[in-house]
Amino acid sequence: MAGLELRGIRKDYGSTAVLKGIDLSIADGEFVVFVGPSGCGKSTLLRVIAGLETVTAGDIRIDGAEVTQTAASDRGLAMVFQSYALYPHMTVHQNMSFALENMGIAKAEISSRVERAARMLRLTDYLQRRPAALSGGQRQRVAIGRAIVRDPKIFLFDEPLSNLDAELRVATRKELAALHAEIGGTMIYVTHDQVEAMTLADRIVVLNGGRIEQIGSPLELYNRPANLFVAGFIGSPRMNLLPTELVREETAGPAATLGIRPEHVEPCAEVDADLTVRVDLVEQLGGETFLYTSADTGGPNGLPLTIRCDGQSRLTRGDLLPVRLRRDHLHRFDATGLACRPDPILARSPS
Repeated sequence: MAGLELRGIRKDYGSTAVLKGIDLSIADGEFVVFVGPSGCGKSTLLRVIAGLETVTAGDIRIDGAEVTQTAASDRGLAMVFQSYALYPHMTVHQNMSFALENMGIAKAEISSRVERAARMLRLTDYLQRRPAALSGGQRQRVAIGRAIVRDPKIFLFDEPLSNLDAELRVATRKELAALHAEIGGTMIYVTHDQVEAMTLADRIVVLNGGRIEQIGSPLELYNRPANLFVAGFIGSPRMNLLPTELVREETAGPAATLGIRPEHVEPCAEVDADLTVRVDLVEQLGGETFLYTSADTGGPNGLPLTIRCDGQSRLTRGDLLPVRLRRDHLHRFDATGLACRPDPILARSPS
């Protein structure tokens, strides 16, 4: 396995800049997830690392070796695609062994690698089946197995679970986490799914407009967003962002925008309220309830505010609800969108 160094990576398509100077270090054995909105450059960055796209400027080093101009086939990486990319006329065993045969590896070694990967991915009983006879989750495991047998320096995953239904996504996500724990490989994973990023990553890289907005562990990004973009992007439902004039002056302090997670907005007595909201939608999930509300701004449309409550709620659409904002979990952002430091949450949130 190996670490990765990116320095000043730029990628232009004609006059369009897609990557605008990416600097990133990934340690040997890390599981790093790239997230960001559509068009932010996360898949392009993965393809640049893989060697499937050439860089306009910058340097790429894998395990200390310069590989910026090295062909994809010579970088020692393995990529798992969203579309599986399996050969339909080959069995599972043949799909997993094909690249090794082309590399001239001995048959006994190939069989050993394929059997080991099949055991890890619970594919032993399917080695003689063709892809058409497999479920979506099984096909994705074959694609992952094909990467494992190559014993790559780094695994690259390009939204590998996006074609699976919700139940299969959860199951395969658990398998990926267990796989990383077992083989300890360096893994770089692209996704737009918040849950995948939060549950799989050692560190998350948040991209926006071809630049890195913030890098950190899942809880660092959740608890300490560096700016308004990260605050609004990380978390599901997203962080509530409020102009300071909507709440009491002592709550806001020297900030242009206040941010607070749905779980830190609490129903309260009117005398203790920071603001009163109107309930627009009640989402009952049994063990928890999400209230989608709006605060009166004096204009035609209210400002949306999401509230997460434990258990079940008797509230209905149209109810007025006084709420308070947990002072120890308020985020403050200045007029440029950057987080104000120091902030009370910094002293109380886990890393």
